[in-house]
Amino acid sequence: MSGALSLAAQFGFNIGGESNEMFSGDNILQIVKSRHILESVFLSVDTFGKMPLTLIEFYRQNMLKVPSESKAGSVHFPAGVSKSSLNYLQDSLLYATYMDFVKFSLEADRPDKRLSIFSIRVKTDNEKFTKIFTDKLIHATDSFYTDISSKKERQTLQILEQRVATMKGGLSSSISNKAASQDANLNPAFAESQVPLQKQQANIQVYGTAYSEMFKNLELARFQYLNKIPLIEIIDHADYPMKKIKMGKLKTAIFFSLAGVFITFLGLWLTRLYKDIA
Repeated sequence: MSGALSLAAQFGFNIGGESNEMFSGDNILQIVKSRHILESVFLSVDTFGKMPLTLIEFYRQNMLKVPSESKAGSVHFPAGVSKSSLNYLQDSLLYATYMDFVKFSLEADRPDKRLSIFSIRVKTDNEKFTKIFTDKLIHATDSFYTDISSKKERQTLQILEQRVATMKGGLSSSISNKAASQDANLNPAFAESQVPLQKQQANIQVYGTAYSEMFKNLELARFQYLNKIPLIEIIDHADYPMKKIKMGKLKTAIFFSLAGVFITFLGLWLTRLYKDIA
């Protein structure tokens, strides 16, 4: 294995060895809450009431309840819209929605710092939207993390596949040219007639050796690429029924008490104001 790695290094490829895990540990939490991931989820499409809608369109209509007569309410995100095609106002509203969602509706943490287990919690007023958003968020994070983690190995594999194909083509061409030269020079008595054959034989040896070694590195790179792909398993899926968060009795009592005091003072103030006017 070490010999093969050294040979791969001579060809300019980095296969095996230590790697810098930029996207590991707590950094996964930053991916979950990143603008790139969340905006891509918001612009994804699902079916609500037998109609295909982007998640941000459903979220703005049903959770934010943006008035249709307002300037923001006149902006829509139709199914199939891409991030690059958004105008300035659409992009601004998408960013504002992202900021609001991260602040109030999304929680991502690592319950036990000793384990590589992460928890994602989405809180909205709509049960179906919550499940769909959570599933899409996990899938987007998994795809992005897998792509970034194995990007270098995938690029190495692609370059090797191209070079192996080139070497194989050169080897096949040299074998065909040698056969053609043999057919054209039927009299082996003349030394000059053997030159093309010797050149093609030399090419066959060079291409054959290079192809053999490059093929070994290709298989090694393929193994390294498969080994580099991270494995992410979902322990607890976002399944129905969703957990409903209710106010506790103490919080409810305090809330209604404060509301009652506010209404009482408001009534007394209006009564006094009316008497002063009268």
